[in-house]
Amino acid sequence: MDLKTLVQDDDAVSPVIGVILMVAITVILAAVIATFVLGLGDSLSNQAPQASFSCDGGTVTMTGGDQLDANEISVEGVGNKNTGPTFYTAGDTVANSAGSGTKIIWEDQGQSAVLKECN
Repeated sequence: MDLKTLVQDDDAVSPVIGVILMVAITVILAAVIATFVLGLGDSLSNQAPQASFSCDGGTVTMTGGDQLDANEISVEGVGNKNTGPTFYTAGDTVANSAGSGTKIIWEDQGQSAVLKECN
């Protein structure tokens, strides 16, 4: 066996590396295309905010969580909605005269979620 020939013979290395790179590129492209085709990228950008509320004595108060835009919040089943701040943060009163069945609903760009239902 000639040592000089063995060191210079690298024919098998290049095709193996080429195949591995082509498979990796194909998998990455398939994942990116599938994300756009299935619309997964759009649904992640507009999720309901995380917020908590308390219903005490007819008053709905935000107790914590994300800052909420008042234009995206509606109160169902209440005689009057608090029209104070443009953004709600922890400690703000969201609605007065709340009773059983009052719902705090978030709506934005065609999506909605019930954030709190008073019992």
